[in-house]
Amino acid sequence: MIAGLLLGRFIPALADVLTRMEVAGISVPIGLGLLVMMYPVLANVRYDKVAAVTGDKKLLVSSLVLNWLVGPAVMFALAWVFLPDLAEYRTGLIIVGLARCIAMVVIWNDLACGDREATAVLVAINSIFQVIAFSFLGWFYLTVLPGWLGLDTQGLDVSVAKIALNVLVFLGIPLIAGFASRWIGEHRRDRAWYEDTFLPRIGPWALYGLLFTIVLLFALQGEAITSNPLDVARIALPLLVYFALMWFTGLLLGKSLGLGYARSTTLAFTAAGNNFELAIAVAIGTFGATSGQALAGVVGPLIEVPVLVALVYVSLWAARRWFHTDPYQPETSPR
Repeated sequence: MIAGLLLGRFIPALADVLTRMEVAGISVPIGLGLLVMMYPVLANVRYDKVAAVTGDKKLLVSSLVLNWLVGPAVMFALAWVFLPDLAEYRTGLIIVGLARCIAMVVIWNDLACGDREATAVLVAINSIFQVIAFSFLGWFYLTVLPGWLGLDTQGLDVSVAKIALNVLVFLGIPLIAGFASRWIGEHRRDRAWYEDTFLPRIGPWALYGLLFTIVLLFALQGEAITSNPLDVARIALPLLVYFALMWFTGLLLGKSLGLGYARSTTLAFTAAGNNFELAIAVAIGTFGATSGQALAGVVGPLIEVPVLVALVYVSLWAARRWFHTDPYQPETSPR
């Protein structure tokens, strides 16, 4: 993050170069970084276990409620409580709350020893809902609900095609590649070779891709972030509250439902994470690259990355203290 901010601040031409490297509104370098980041994790998924996850109604319903009812409503409330006088930043935060995570959550979940198969299922379901519900929820939370409450209203014009393309690039391609790798590897060789030889070779690339993506994201907006430190601080506060509140709600809800550590932590990270790539793209496409809405979207990963890394450590601590289990040992999935 620091390297990216410094690059963006002192080599502003780099941001211009990265901005020009876009296809259909998607940054090619960032897209490649995300693909490299997600592929090893999705190649690690045991797709023969996915059916068992889809039968866990408690997990699926809880995830949908947290992501599509609770999350957007919480961000809407926090945006108005903390930024009542800054309409552009407030709108940007609400857009961040509507964009549910489909990319980096696989990394946070993996680092916290969550359930990989459950993550793959929840991410896929949230992606479908994102295509269907994003535009409607944007209209509701930026126009309808503020009007009912007598508050300022904003418009949001974003096509379903743009959201579907975002989901395809950031989830569809690595998911297909991961599934194909496991199927081909196990059929051409065997499962032992695939898991003991192939996966360890590609595993480190997930973190390489993560670091590369973070550097690029902050290089793109380094000048904007470092030029507006007070504005960034005001945007950061509701984001801090949001990520912590959603994560702890997800973890405690999972524990109360008896989901076990692995699926509870998966529920927590899928509830807390946001698809900042989509949020930034929508903010820039609707309001412009230099808008306050775009800056609020950029501050999202600035806060999300360190907070969710910290919550990985909290999750590993909670595994032992709250769930009385070793997070590094395989856990029997609840039936």
